[in-house]
Amino acid sequence: MSQLQKKDRIFVVDDDPIITTTLGLILSQQGFDVTPFTGPLEALEAAQTETPNLLIADVMMPGLSGIELAIALREACPACAVILFSGQPATETMLETARIRGHDFQVLAKPVHPIEILARIRSALKLDSSDDESKASLQS
Repeated sequence: MSQLQKKDRIFVVDDDPIITTTLGLILSQQGFDVTPFTGPLEALEAAQTETPNLLIADVMMPGLSGIELAIALREACPACAVILFSGQPATETMLETARIRGHDFQVLAKPVHPIEILARIRSALKLDSSDDESKASLQS
């Protein structure tokens, strides 16, 4: 897949509405179909009717961690890619539990620069990363 296609749906999940709104705006401006959630259970429920291609989630959230959400989403939608981020350094135990269950996730440290998250998204969705126009628009 060399260009972004309309079918690429991204769920952004963070209990901080400023982060979901900001990241949602950045990704929407880049042409992604973004659905923001401040509750992980809402995202999991929505995945039953609209399957995401990518989940971007905070690790530490009330009710369900981002890692637990990622595992549940992967079980429901095996092709869904996952990008996790956290401002908390103590996520290694949760990641090890996920590895034992057969899920290997990488966690980006907050704050994540928009260029970095876009590069990770393009990689996760196997999109052409030679789109210098989107990089230039974020740097200005």
